[in-house]
Amino acid sequence: MNTENKSLPARPDPEIISGGMGVRISWWVMARIVSMMGGLGVVSGTALEIVYPRILQDGDPGGNVRRAFTELVRRQPALAGPVWELFNKYYIEGGRAKGTPYKPVTPCRLTRIENFRPGPDSFWELPREMQVLVLAANFAEVWLAREGHDKPVGINFLRKVERPLPWALYGAILAGAAYVIVGAGSPDEMPAMIEKLSRHEPAAMSLKVYGARSDSGGFYAAVRPETLLGGPAPALQAPKFLAIVSSLGLAGALAGEPATRPYGFVIEGSEAGGHSAAPAKMCFDAAGQPVLVYTAQDQADIGAIAGLGLPFWLAGSYASPARLREARALGASGVQIGTLAALSGQSGTAPALRAKVVKLLAAGELKVINSMVSPTGFPFKVAQVPGTISEEAVYRARERRCDIGLLLVNYLTPGGELGYRCPAEPVAAFTAKGGRVQNTVGRVCLCNALLAAAGFPQLRPGGYEEPPIVTLGEDLRSARELLAQLPPGQETYTIGKALLFLNSAV
Repeated sequence: MNTENKSLPARPDPEIISGGMGVRISWWVMARIVSMMGGLGVVSGTALEIVYPRILQDGDPGGNVRRAFTELVRRQPALAGPVWELFNKYYIEGGRAKGTPYKPVTPCRLTRIENFRPGPDSFWELPREMQVLVLAANFAEVWLAREGHDKPVGINFLRKVERPLPWALYGAILAGAAYVIVGAGSPDEMPAMIEKLSRHEPAAMSLKVYGARSDSGGFYAAVRPETLLGGPAPALQAPKFLAIVSSLGLAGALAGEPATRPYGFVIEGSEAGGHSAAPAKMCFDAAGQPVLVYTAQDQADIGAIAGLGLPFWLAGSYASPARLREARALGASGVQIGTLAALSGQSGTAPALRAKVVKLLAAGELKVINSMVSPTGFPFKVAQVPGTISEEAVYRARERRCDIGLLLVNYLTPGGELGYRCPAEPVAAFTAKGGRVQNTVGRVCLCNALLAAAGFPQLRPGGYEEPPIVTLGEDLRSARELLAQLPPGQETYTIGKALLFLNSAV
């Protein structure tokens, strides 16, 4: 077995972190540039087990997947057979024929592990092929971002996308990720998982299962490295763990126990893109729909979190030289940028979609609203862009389906097995599984929409193409300022230009 055991040299934490946005908006190309320019380039670990099969079906342009998989099996020979079987299962020389849909990837569903540990708890794992696919895709994304330089690279995960997470985390660790950043739920189990997986030890993460009784034992997704690598392996450098928080309560709880204490925090304000914590006080309109209004009560107590004594970065409207200086004055190690990076020319946003968004922004016509479209039930920032699912007519024209399954929630079936449901699936299917019909109102399939935004839209019978969704933060001023500086004919600024703009905060 060949597992690299190179200790990372001690170095100061980067001041600027690029956000781990969407489904592959924060991809390895952009992350690599950010890291090489002295920041922390972060790749998104969300849905890579869907993205990579689609890249292969598009012919693996540039041979990047083949190159990364070759490196994985060089380091881990026991994975050679299953990795190349997966490659050949999806790879199409020259890419799909025009009008051909992508071959589907089975959603991440778990099977019970028998006799794993004694006691009332039950332990579950992905089917072997999916374990390897999740691991290999996350390895590849991190390794490609690290290729050709020795600067740190990070990866971002969503705690709510829980079923593939243990194997995705292990793949990122095998590739040498220097930082792991986790939000969208309490990441209290991450420090222990990172330590165990860095030593190639079995690690388990709790699952939320609706309908399970508290006295009948917990449910856990368990990754077993030895069954994947074929035996023990030398320990690897454990990445630093950053928890995304929006309140002192969560930050204090995590920092208060050695087992849950992160290396540091990303403190995310309500202005940030993607999912947000709900406001403390919910308001409702005449139709009974929530109206999301954030007040000072919803802002994190930055001074108190600083008092916990751990490094922290500020996110959500901090992507400007003035706000970076302000963050430093508050004791922050730096800032995390999302929207500014997402609109750069090196983001993973589909080029035609990005051009449309940038044109709206430059004209002062781009609006970003807080919405309850997410199947998670949490607020989600949606940019209002013609032709995307933000338009009511586009939303209504789409047939409800759930064939990706990232946001499926677990529930206990009458037979004691795990079942899965999503508020964005067909209403009859959702309610038949015990879901409440009111939870389906206005819900959008973020899985298909975010894949489309990254340039991987699924095609349906009759030529229908899944529409995208664009999520951005509320603060668009820095991006607009950079756009105003462009020479005639240039569509958007580069990520390098954005970093130089921020680094002017002397």
